[in-house]
Amino acid sequence: MNLRQLDISRRSIALAAALIGSVSLAIGAHAALNMRVLDAAKAVSTDQVTGSVGQTSKLALVIGNGHYPDASAPLMQSINDARALSSSLRKNGFDVDMVEDASKDDMVRAVNRLKSRIKRDTVVMLFFGGYGVQAGRESYMLPVDAVIWKESDVRRQGVSIEGVLNMMKEQGAKAKLVVVDASRRNPYERRFRSYSHGLAPIGTPDNALILSSASPGKVVDDGMGEHSTLVSELLTNLNAQGSAESVFNKTRVAISRASEGDQVPTVSSSLLEDVHFDQAGG
Repeated sequence: MNLRQLDISRRSIALAAALIGSVSLAIGAHAALNMRVLDAAKAVSTDQVTGSVGQTSKLALVIGNGHYPDASAPLMQSINDARALSSSLRKNGFDVDMVEDASKDDMVRAVNRLKSRIKRDTVVMLFFGGYGVQAGRESYMLPVDAVIWKESDVRRQGVSIEGVLNMMKEQGAKAKLVVVDASRRNPYERRFRSYSHGLAPIGTPDNALILSSASPGKVVDDGMGEHSTLVSELLTNLNAQGSAESVFNKTRVAISRASEGDQVPTVSSSLLEDVHFDQAGG
């Protein structure tokens, strides 16, 4: 190899080294930039998580069943009630899942959706308007596709209110609110010998509040208004706000007085703390 060739080789090596150095610097700068981006994203994510800590989530499952094939006429109030209550609850900070004219599969899916979203800081509310039947010591919400001829049909085709409450408890809900407007005289009442009028007393688990449209074993007739008596009074008191227990009790007293004792709703409470419907109250 002559001197000229040696000089060219040295320049080639130097050029290659410089090129490698530039690439390394570029890779290093890109990696540093990526790290800064990841750190910034992590900071944003942490801020979002931190900001949600301590905030109570509010979930509601609202079911309004009105069109039962076995009934002589649809329960239009149940549909109206579900829509109006859903709107009111949303204004008060609830994330509402509303289901109308639900089949058994629809109701089961809705309960499972609710179950998947309950956390330990969640206030959960269930509303059911439609036909309810007592079987044994439990009260069942009836889907619109229920075919009821005997008591075992109620257990198989209905959805147990106590079962939903137990699910809420098992999921660790902070508080459980239930409104049942189903103490109606229904088309199944003469079909099996052991039938009981109205609904059974609903068992109240820890930290729960339950409002039922009538006393256990009693039935009430629907009026001619757009909403049932129970929901009409409940909406009035929800708009006035206050604690959930206060809202339920005011509703009970107003209905009892207006009906001169013919309809006396039942309120059962095992709440361990104040729960409010309005956003400010938490």
